[in-house]
Amino acid sequence: MKNKKKVAFFGIKYFPSRGGTSRVAENLILNLVDDYDITIYCYKHKDAEEHVKGVKVVQLPEIKFGNLGVFAYYFLCFCHIRFFGNYDIVHAHKIDSFFFLKGLSSKTKVIATAHEAPYKRDKWGKVAKAFFKVNERRFLGFKGVKTAISKPLCDFYMERDNVKVHFIPNGINISDKSKNDTLNKFWPAGLNQSTPFVLFAARRIMGTKGLHTMLSAYKKLNYKGVIFVAGELDNFPAYMDRIKKLSVGLNVHFLGFVNPLSTLLNLVEKSDYFVFPSETEGMSIMLLEVATTGKPILASDIPENTQVFNDDNVLFFKNKSVDDLAEKITWIENNKESFHSLGLSAKEKVASRYTWDRIVLEYKELYESM
Repeated sequence: MKNKKKVAFFGIKYFPSRGGTSRVAENLILNLVDDYDITIYCYKHKDAEEHVKGVKVVQLPEIKFGNLGVFAYYFLCFCHIRFFGNYDIVHAHKIDSFFFLKGLSSKTKVIATAHEAPYKRDKWGKVAKAFFKVNERRFLGFKGVKTAISKPLCDFYMERDNVKVHFIPNGINISDKSKNDTLNKFWPAGLNQSTPFVLFAARRIMGTKGLHTMLSAYKKLNYKGVIFVAGELDNFPAYMDRIKKLSVGLNVHFLGFVNPLSTLLNLVEKSDYFVFPSETEGMSIMLLEVATTGKPILASDIPENTQVFNDDNVLFFKNKSVDDLAEKITWIENNKESFHSLGLSAKEKVASRYTWDRIVLEYKELYESM
């Protein structure tokens, strides 16, 4: 029997996934584990070793020291690969970790996947944004295989830097929904589970996720319905103060971070519709996952969203525009049947184009070509 190629995943922090890049990597691993000998580098977690059968795990401590702590973690991962690793390929993820691409390349063959331009996020300070731009230059000058999950990002690198980056989109695994008893712990006390609601969700609630635009639009309409907000609440206190002030007069319930994915999708299915007002993305895995439920989506018209869906699949509003979002919410109230049909169309598109069993073939082709 032919020996499997040894592939290490570098640049991932959470395993099991907590969303975002870690969920992309986890889904990719699930579809590669039968064909490759996979090792993932991650933070220590009690479930990591047994999370995916057949996957080796190198667990390193999460260093609680802000951006320097994350850099130190990546440095420890790099040192382990450099001095103890024996891999045919290292698959590096996220511009955050690309400072080490040259060092990794001196050890083995490397494929680097950019998930977004993180310096566009408001959560980072000037020093962190400058560091990301240094890492981006290292990525663009990297001689190995370069991919990105965002076609607009690939186009940007070609136009600005004349550097070709191979576009491979994100995908999803069609998963079962959770049992209702799992959902119960997130449900607001005293609120009947048959109560209609609209849903916003993110892993971390920050300015570029656009929640302030969404709440401002509902406030402008004097909206009386129930709004659920799912996501970590304690990362950006000043922004959350702003959100709490905007919530006055609205019936908003803050659920915290809803996990696992099956529970979040169960919540989506119970909602009237999902609102995705994000101001910048790579290629949102959450948007794809929500679409699998068939629930209609109201989303910002950023290029990263319109690269995946069109007006036949999603109702778009002008990015950052409270007025346009308010108009679209009013349209929904008067055209519920038409809006519902968009959700079914989005579900069909994801099932036909954006499942990992299809997308993984592109990564396999790259792995074999290396």
